[in-house]
Amino acid sequence: MNTPHDDRASLEPCVVGVDYGTLSGRAVVVRVADGAELAAVEHPYTHAVLDRELPDGTPLPPDWALQVPADYIDVLRIAVPEALARAGVRPEQVIGIGTDFTACTVLPVLADGTPLCELPGLAGRPHAYVKLWRHHAAQAQADRITALAAERKEPWLARYGGKISSEWEFAKALQLLEEDPELYELTDRWIEAADWIVWRLSGSYLRNACTAGYKGQLQDGAYPSRDYLAALNPGFADFVTAKLEHPIGQLGDLAGGLTAEAAAWTGLPEGIAVCVGNVDAHVTAPAATAVEPGRMVAIMGTSTCHVMSSDQWAEVPGMCGVVDGGILPGLWGYEAGQSGVGDIFGWFVRTGFPASYAEEAATLGRDAHEHLTALAAGQRVGEHGLIALDWQSGNRSVLVDHDLSGVVVGLTLSTRPEDVYRALLEATAFGTRTIIEAFEAAGVPVEELIIAGGLTKNALLMQIYADVTRKPLGVIDSAQGPALGAAMHAAVAAGAYPDIRASAQAMGKARPAVYLPDPERAAAYDRLYAEYRLLHDYFGRGANEVMHRLRRIRAEVSA
Repeated sequence: MNTPHDDRASLEPCVVGVDYGTLSGRAVVVRVADGAELAAVEHPYTHAVLDRELPDGTPLPPDWALQVPADYIDVLRIAVPEALARAGVRPEQVIGIGTDFTACTVLPVLADGTPLCELPGLAGRPHAYVKLWRHHAAQAQADRITALAAERKEPWLARYGGKISSEWEFAKALQLLEEDPELYELTDRWIEAADWIVWRLSGSYLRNACTAGYKGQLQDGAYPSRDYLAALNPGFADFVTAKLEHPIGQLGDLAGGLTAEAAAWTGLPEGIAVCVGNVDAHVTAPAATAVEPGRMVAIMGTSTCHVMSSDQWAEVPGMCGVVDGGILPGLWGYEAGQSGVGDIFGWFVRTGFPASYAEEAATLGRDAHEHLTALAAGQRVGEHGLIALDWQSGNRSVLVDHDLSGVVVGLTLSTRPEDVYRALLEATAFGTRTIIEAFEAAGVPVEELIIAGGLTKNALLMQIYADVTRKPLGVIDSAQGPALGAAMHAAVAAGAYPDIRASAQAMGKARPAVYLPDPERAAAYDRLYAEYRLLHDYFGRGANEVMHRLRRIRAEVSA
């Protein structure tokens, strides 16, 4: 994006937000006074996601997802200077920089922050790399973490809906210990990428309160106890004290000043404010002006994260976590999510888009998604005769089981690609409705759904979500919601606003109730949703363990 801007941009203070996503990083230059996004630049990661092999060709088992930390530095070197140039903003106008990251994305480092994968002789060791949020190979460890906590009646378990995810810090660290104890011993810090990048920018290592609470099981100022960790594995007893525990930085706080090295990378002035790290979904809530209870923000991209703040505390089954002040100070911050959304649509386009469709799409000037969406938009609700489960990347909420897998029911010899595509769109909407119903059943009302992320451009998908959930859908008025949110927090860290609510009032952007549920379509979707829930509970709650059996067979054959 290169947004036209007036001459005032050359005179007014600006901040930079850097959003680290799954496949790329985006730098946005934002005017402090009103949140105007003056320019944005995206830089794809050179190594993308390592899910089949390491850069040296070392093969990876199923369910692994790694990244190369040097790719994150490249975003600072390339995207930030280019965004400044496109915006026409002089470096001395920039008063702060903020970052957000996917989570839980973690890596093992030495005491000085050096990633283990950058050490001589370790480039071929998978556990030396960044474990991306969607690394699901620690499911067995997560199951043990949950089972032991339930057995011991650990009080923190209820704060996570009764289940600990394989995506989180402890499961991934326990996998490291049990599969590569030599590297575990070499690890001085087990660190979220959100905190590692701030360390590289500011020279200061602070654990951000968001990931510590949601992904690191920090509740009421304490992590799981040494006794509990020792019961998991004797070698894990000192994990918190030796490798994890560190001072906590609150969201919007100053982490430090930009180092000379980082200033050289970015072209920004040395010493400007560097904000405490944050998570891509959580940082988006104030950017979408969701600073009051009842407004759920769904950040829809490769996956979806659902976040909202409330003045009510409740135990919501299958939620990813509830943290006091985890999104906004003074409110309980809730998180839930779906592990696969845009990833599922992308998978289908890669595997189910025939050559004849590609030719027709090219003739009409459409890409594959646009073409399938246009064809699907002409259908009545239920016309395709299909129901799908949106579990191609497992289930994050409310089942918290990444060994589950996708299902499409109702296929016939007359089923067309657009039929399956629409069924997959609908399945993700059904998944979101399941999450909303879990919140509301627990006494946490959801009054409005605000959508952020790249999928907002698909009007059919947005209308399906409104009809399925029966909620008015607002849309963030920014193409770069997480980066805008990171920039807003940087403005607070730099002292331009007293807190994030004030920053949201001036800089946040959202259009309320852009999509409203249609009563006729909503009634039709109620019937389909009832079928979805039958399949959801049948395959997901133990009636039929076929998905787990198939996964075990695959693992045996792969080994």
